[in-house]
Amino acid sequence: MAPSALSLPTSVSDEKYANVKWEELGFGFCRTDNMYVAKCKHGESFQEGKIVPYADLHISPCSAVLNYGQGLYEGLKAYRTEDGRIVLFRPDQNALRLQSGANRLCMPYPTVDQFVSAVKQVVLANKKWIPPPGRGTLYIRPILFGSGPILGSLPVPEYTFTVFACPVGRYHKDNAGLNLKIEDKFRRAFPSGTGGVKSITNYSPVWITLAEAKAQGFSDVLFLDAATGKNVEELFASNVFIVKGNVVSTPEISGTILPGVTRKSVIELTGDFGYKVEERVVPVEDLLDAEEVFCTGTAAIVTTIASVTFKEKKTEFQTGDKTLAAKLFATLTDIQMGRVEDKKGWIVELTDATKPGLKL
Repeated sequence: MAPSALSLPTSVSDEKYANVKWEELGFGFCRTDNMYVAKCKHGESFQEGKIVPYADLHISPCSAVLNYGQGLYEGLKAYRTEDGRIVLFRPDQNALRLQSGANRLCMPYPTVDQFVSAVKQVVLANKKWIPPPGRGTLYIRPILFGSGPILGSLPVPEYTFTVFACPVGRYHKDNAGLNLKIEDKFRRAFPSGTGGVKSITNYSPVWITLAEAKAQGFSDVLFLDAATGKNVEELFASNVFIVKGNVVSTPEISGTILPGVTRKSVIELTGDFGYKVEERVVPVEDLLDAEEVFCTGTAAIVTTIASVTFKEKKTEFQTGDKTLAAKLFATLTDIQMGRVEDKKGWIVELTDATKPGLKL
């Protein structure tokens, strides 16, 4: 859906870039100018929302999200290409994943067109915050949650869909590769739970393990399955891949692993490179026997894993410019940054609605 009100708010400056030290940009919150808000009553469908100045949301202390954790979020990026275009990467896939999660958490949801339109509006309303080419990206965070008050049983009287954005740099800045700890006590997700959707309840319960790992000098945590404790699943916020010869394996989507958009894209690119790709159960032993290991995600992109430590034993893997991870990173970012032709149809180009050539 392409709403009629896609021109930028009058409060948005024509200045090309915000006053940001791009070379110091990390992966963290940075307040920008505008956000999108839409609301939906119980039994109704989401209608077109609006762009408003970035501000705190007013919410009932008895809201479903605060009391029962009824909420989802998505994450995607906008890129400024070297020839001056602003593009998104597969936003429809994030919309579909949000819908899947909303069904799981008993919430209404925006249509794919509404989702993508909201993302586009937020990007254009904050375009001066999109970093220069090669200096970062604009990270976009859509959130869907139960905002109405509820105490006890359903229905929730109101839902809110909001989207904000902030400029970010690399999530993992260690180009030498990550050093992971395999967590053998705590579990990230459970069968028939919410590990396969981006529920807001999936993350803080395992912050304790991530904090402990980082205090021990590790980059991140790799979690095992809850059913057996013998198979690898994913990192805190990334999918994992292993390489052995010409075979690339990644844990299959079984309800406890998030179906990452980058994961899906990497599987396709890896097949294009001539590798055999397997989505399967991956025992810890297979990981430890791999030649190369890497992780994928919107934030992580494609990041080499240099080592894992399991039960105090460290295992190292191939790193460097000749790895599959390096090739995938270069190929994926070339597509995202418009340096090569997008033959997959993954890129969605944006044009300022106040100027000729609108592509929204």
